[in-house]
Amino acid sequence: MPHEFLPVNQNDMKDRGWDQVDFILVSGDAYVDHPSFGAAIIGRWLEASGFRVGMIAQPDWTKAESFSRLGSPRLAFLVTAGNMDSMVNHYSVAKKRRKTDAFSPGGMMGNRPDRAATVYARKIKKQYPEVPVILGGIEASLRRMAHYDYWEDRLKPSILMDTKADLLVYGMGERSILEIAEALDSGLPVSSLTFIRGTVFYSRDLESIDNPMILPAWKTLQNSKRQVGSSFLTQMHHTDPLSGEVLAEPYEAGFIVQMPPANPLTTDEMDQVYRLPFARKEHPIYKEEGSVPAFSEVQFSLISNRGCFGGCHFCALTFHQGRQIQSRSHESILEEAQTLTAESDFKGYIHDVGGPTANFRQAACKKQITYGSCAHRQCMAPKPCPNLEVTHQDYVHLLRKLRKLPGIKKVFIRSGIRYDYLMADPDPSFFEDLCRHHVSGQLKVAPEHTNSHVLDLMGKPKIQVFDDFRERYRRFNEKEKRNQYLVPYLISSHPGSDLNAAIDLALYLKKLGHQPEQVQDFYPTPGTLSTCMYYTELDPRNNQKIYVPKEQSDKLMQRALLQSGKKQHHGLIRKALRLAQREDLIGFHREALVPPEQIQKTAQQPPKRKASGSPFSKRKNNRKRRS
Repeated sequence: MPHEFLPVNQNDMKDRGWDQVDFILVSGDAYVDHPSFGAAIIGRWLEASGFRVGMIAQPDWTKAESFSRLGSPRLAFLVTAGNMDSMVNHYSVAKKRRKTDAFSPGGMMGNRPDRAATVYARKIKKQYPEVPVILGGIEASLRRMAHYDYWEDRLKPSILMDTKADLLVYGMGERSILEIAEALDSGLPVSSLTFIRGTVFYSRDLESIDNPMILPAWKTLQNSKRQVGSSFLTQMHHTDPLSGEVLAEPYEAGFIVQMPPANPLTTDEMDQVYRLPFARKEHPIYKEEGSVPAFSEVQFSLISNRGCFGGCHFCALTFHQGRQIQSRSHESILEEAQTLTAESDFKGYIHDVGGPTANFRQAACKKQITYGSCAHRQCMAPKPCPNLEVTHQDYVHLLRKLRKLPGIKKVFIRSGIRYDYLMADPDPSFFEDLCRHHVSGQLKVAPEHTNSHVLDLMGKPKIQVFDDFRERYRRFNEKEKRNQYLVPYLISSHPGSDLNAAIDLALYLKKLGHQPEQVQDFYPTPGTLSTCMYYTELDPRNNQKIYVPKEQSDKLMQRALLQSGKKQHHGLIRKALRLAQREDLIGFHREALVPPEQIQKTAQQPPKRKASGSPFSKRKNNRKRRS
């Protein structure tokens, strides 16, 4: 009979009759034993394979005893910053300190350090120099090679060079970590683990590495932004487990070596992961501090898939999870849904059935299954690939089964929906079921911009696809007499977006009668093509120079343009319009974005009423992004 939680202290170990654990997981998140938390998955996965695993969640990094509460592990420390990059967790795109941490009890900020993976690894290495330290999680995964750091505004080497950790696991990690565990358990030293897919390590030479592809050296990258773009593009082209090769990044005294990605989990293996004996709740040690906000967001949600072939350039999913879709079986998902209905605080509502992209449940095409994802071609943009196989049948059947379960009142979809994929499907079943059964008043979709040049740099389809979807959504809801809205996600100040592009988007929003409450500035995080463009000011696909808004004044004007209905932004908007020589948009005529300055000071214009029947939400648009 499994214990409810992994051990968090010596008393828990004694209860199990253990004097030592095999692995200690050190996480920057509070300990929530739920399949939406990566540390919990890895811990339970190793436990199910016969290993003894302990958990140190959110250690006080200023005190050595915080890392020794479980003693020294027999095989290794496994270190992760948590489900979210600690720098994104701590700072807004304006580099202002956030006030809350959704992955900490009570939402309290300050329970983890900046660059948590690096700080934890260094502390452990100093305290236990002979014990292997293995990095994992999204923070380490996206920093596995040289990368641009937005917060320090400079290029940084692989996180392995900063931490001196012995090994790094990138991607989701189940296959890699089990192979590592079995190798260490067999007596192999960690320095000999140079053969495991989905890992990165430091090597003094390449004698034991079979035919690696040599990337530009760290010294070269520091002196050439064009080489930074070239290196990133090569890495991006080798994120598929079927076609990816061994990559080696030279440093002064050795190499950072990246093995090809781990093979994706089969459906049976995915089911095994999500059938592990999770407690499905927060550890009781947090009872006095308060609940973990991130847990309440996912407590009654179901993970259906992994991976994404959408290819948005500002998203790190391709770099982390890859383009291969991995899906759970209907039986596994239905079984978990029935588990939810038995929980005392379940009210009958499943909040989400999805993943990185909710309506991707199968491979993009047969070629991807056999040969891997195309290195020089995207599946969805600028338009769907001719080989793309578009179908929602499996997802539709799954959702219909969930709706019929006893105790289920409503099944919502809150993960991202690729509306361009939906529009490419000749079968209207999913669209109709989505609108009838799975929208909780508002549907979130992501056109991101309107300007064709910016959309190309984003890896997004032309705005006409969104217009067609918006009109189809409006007509359906009008016919069905449903009061449902669209919430379009928009990004300002993305590479390629100048004031004229922002003005185009502002005019588009004015024409639609939509006033976004919040707009997301582009956030340059490691592991994305857009971040590479931000740093290099080049499109690495063709080495053409692109405009990148970096000055705060420029960003403020672009964001203000998208919220032209707010009077506090009018001064900035007039400044932007004059700089762009678009004074014709200042006035009271139909196309004007803002009134003249003198008139505004002397007369209060009556607020414009929102046109009835608008397909857009009047509610606050709180946008949350995954790094």
